[in-house]
Amino acid sequence: MKIYYFILTLFFCSISFAQTTISGSVNDDKGQPVPGANIKIVGDSAGTVSDGDGKFSLKTSKKPPFKVEVSSIGFATQSLDVSSSGQTLNVVLNSENTQLDEIVISASRAPERVRESPVTIERMTPKDIKKTASPTFYDGLENLKEVHMNTSSMSFKSINTRGFATVANTRFLQLVDGMDNSSPLLNFVLGNLIGVSEIDVQSVELLPGASSALYGANAFNGILFMNSQSPFTKQGISAYVKYGQTSQKAAGNRDYADYGVRVAKAFTPHIAAKGNFTYMRGTDWYATDYQDLANPGADRSFYNYNGVNVYGDEVSTNLNGVADGLLAAGAITPAQFAVFNNILPNYNVSRTGYNEVDLTDNKVANAKIDFSVHLKPWATASKDWAKEIEFIWQSKFGFGNTVYQGANRYYLNDFFMEQHKLELKGNNFFLRGYTTTENGGNSYDMLFTGININRQWKSDATWFGQYAGAYVQSTLAGQTPEQAHVTARNVADTGRLIPGTDAFNSAFKTVTSNPDVLSGSKLVDESRIYHSDGNYNFKNLIKFAEIQVGGSYRLYELNSFGRIYTDKDSQINYTDYGAYTQVQKKLMEDRLKLTGSIRYDKSKNFDGNYSPRISAVYSAGAKKQHNFRGSFQTGFRNPTTQDQYIGFNVGNAVLLGSAPDNLIRYSEDLPVSANGQAFSGSPTVTMNGNNAYFNSYTAASATAFGAAVAAAGPTNQAQLFAAIEAAAPLLVKTNVDYVKPETVRAIELGYRGDLKGFNIDLNGYYNTYNDFIGNLTVVAPYYGTASQGGSFAAPNAAFQSAFALTQNDRRAYQLYTNTNVEIKSLGFGVGVSRKVYKNFELSANYNYAEFDFDQAKDPSFEAGFNTPKHRVKASLGNEKLFKNFGFNVSGRWNSEYLYQSSFADGMISEATVIDAQINYSIPALKSIIKLGASNLGGKEYRQILGAGAIGSQYFASLTINP
Repeated sequence: MKIYYFILTLFFCSISFAQTTISGSVNDDKGQPVPGANIKIVGDSAGTVSDGDGKFSLKTSKKPPFKVEVSSIGFATQSLDVSSSGQTLNVVLNSENTQLDEIVISASRAPERVRESPVTIERMTPKDIKKTASPTFYDGLENLKEVHMNTSSMSFKSINTRGFATVANTRFLQLVDGMDNSSPLLNFVLGNLIGVSEIDVQSVELLPGASSALYGANAFNGILFMNSQSPFTKQGISAYVKYGQTSQKAAGNRDYADYGVRVAKAFTPHIAAKGNFTYMRGTDWYATDYQDLANPGADRSFYNYNGVNVYGDEVSTNLNGVADGLLAAGAITPAQFAVFNNILPNYNVSRTGYNEVDLTDNKVANAKIDFSVHLKPWATASKDWAKEIEFIWQSKFGFGNTVYQGANRYYLNDFFMEQHKLELKGNNFFLRGYTTTENGGNSYDMLFTGININRQWKSDATWFGQYAGAYVQSTLAGQTPEQAHVTARNVADTGRLIPGTDAFNSAFKTVTSNPDVLSGSKLVDESRIYHSDGNYNFKNLIKFAEIQVGGSYRLYELNSFGRIYTDKDSQINYTDYGAYTQVQKKLMEDRLKLTGSIRYDKSKNFDGNYSPRISAVYSAGAKKQHNFRGSFQTGFRNPTTQDQYIGFNVGNAVLLGSAPDNLIRYSEDLPVSANGQAFSGSPTVTMNGNNAYFNSYTAASATAFGAAVAAAGPTNQAQLFAAIEAAAPLLVKTNVDYVKPETVRAIELGYRGDLKGFNIDLNGYYNTYNDFIGNLTVVAPYYGTASQGGSFAAPNAAFQSAFALTQNDRRAYQLYTNTNVEIKSLGFGVGVSRKVYKNFELSANYNYAEFDFDQAKDPSFEAGFNTPKHRVKASLGNEKLFKNFGFNVSGRWNSEYLYQSSFADGMISEATVIDAQINYSIPALKSIIKLGASNLGGKEYRQILGAGAIGSQYFASLTINP
């Protein structure tokens, strides 16, 4: 902690040196002040920004004469001479469409103008953050072309570009100040939970599409860069506070607050430091989807009900089979068994579950803290390269509450994540190393919370026994089957724990503090990664072309204590590394820019892969205002830690990674039915991953088989055996390989230019995926040998495996594997913007996306494209509607689309969302007041199945020294 006290001390200390002071104002060509203009001393690190009145003051240790450069988006850059200390500069910036000349770095790992980028790139600047009508700048990213959000929680949003994404988007990479802020355990981005404060944002750059050639395997379908401001160039104290309400039918109107502060100081030209703190709290969107997962239209009166946001009702058993257990336990006599066997129906019933809203307090909160110290040892040296050398130590912390949706819904309660980075960089190189650590805190699985609260109160065997007994008694008393089910459930549920009572709360606390899935639901995680990467640009040594080289190394340490991964006995470690090079060359008076790059990556369990990319950009027109681009690249994605090492019991199935050593590490002892013990030879069996991969049936074929047996209506053993043999041809034996890397070949063409005042950006892409990674659900029988074709005559091993399915003597597994069917996706986008009248700015974009997958060739595989075919977005705003007033209105619409995930499949309805804000600047206080609203129409919508419907959000904010 001493280092943090030291940093805090730096913020409130000052050191005096001989300095040159300049001041002045920045106005546009109409005499209006230009707030937020960048004022930088050429050849020095000193800089500042103009305030709300366009005024500025800047101190530097550099002695006159020197030059000052003044720039702002939408204006031509001005350069002015300073000849004396205390000089006043009155700068006039001429309006100019400079969007094509904005500098970006991410597309080629080197500074270049937007128009020179070889691929599609989208940006968000501090100016855009001021204009956004969304509650946070991260929410505002959804208005960018190509972006579609998957919202799991009000505070947890996942970016989807070009499809094939769920909340856990492992095909997308997000870098914050160069650090990958994905979860070490699960390998996907946690939204902005450990990101950057909106008052510290320097720039946000988005590359949709494959970027593996420069950024490695995870940059498969897109990458987002969030860069914070340097304390050398943006000093002082900035703060914001937001307060408002969320409105949702299920949750009602609830308070929402968000505030933050930034402190930055350059003590000398050599040392600077900054710190950020933000905190958000609110009430999450209530998840209240009570439709039955397997039987659309069914309600709670259905005897085998399994609601989307109801947990505990996943525990289900064949009611007729309960009689066997009662007989084996001595609870009924053989004579009574005959009656039970004759009356009890041959289908499943489920236990009564708990609503999600009763298993969480529905509160969201997120706090982010970061500190950094920046050293420039040679800032006053005579050599330009020496001036830019900078050492950075940065620490980031994020913690709070949110909901993550994967195979189940998980309440991340008091989660904690931290990152620490040491970086050395110059104008042509960087070398950084960082570590990421996370702790699950008091997080828990809501499905197992519901299941095990039920079991705390009454065991499954007791509950189903009481249900069966009451059903028989009711039927004998003359009730219809529907009436008998109601009576049986009421009897079995007598004394059930009621949410809000002391007994329920006690059981809830016991379950959520216990990591054993047989009796608890707590998630345990203390995983971390160690990462290093570097890049060197030879531009100062080689003039023929711009050549870069770089590489990275990463060590994973997985430690879930056996709760999520098969690491019960010891943590799992594995590594990957990569290296790349890129060559760029400009020809034809710099109108043609050619780029070629290639990267090699190797992960512990897989062969190495090469990712090449070639691209060309041609600038036409007298001012190079028409820019045509084309690129071809291949990319690949290594299986994630989940794909390889997970061994996670989610209730209705086990998620099982396919690393060869993982299969034997996951095992469990399971009870065998009374009828099945004749074949198993014991009351329990031990199952492991080898059963899942090498002795199982596809779940789809097992379901078809079960339906055929039930349709035959067997009433005795002989009829059951005959029905099994007749239905056996429907069974399909699982035939999958261990998971391996997936690959993509991507072609992209585009145009970016200025046409009669219109900024136009067109792009189209065509991707071909091979060995696409996905999930396959299978069922493994407790005994017998899974077969396909051949004889299923009793009592051979094939028959035994089929018989096991009819007795519920089976274990469901979700495997990670590849499809051998080629998947193709294509899309195009159009973006247009311009000033339409005075200072009114209008922009609009459209995206089309679709994919092609021959489902008939792999019926059990889910591609999970999860992307609307059509998306339209538009905005209209004016920063200077009249004195100190500005406004912005944005809208977006998407068509309906199929959503597929391990949690639920179904259609997501089309949605229209309108956001709006008005803002008022108070120059004397260097402040901006904003009133905003998101989803003004109030019509609730969803972006993923299982999450809460998104309502409206209204807020007022005050930002000081933006």
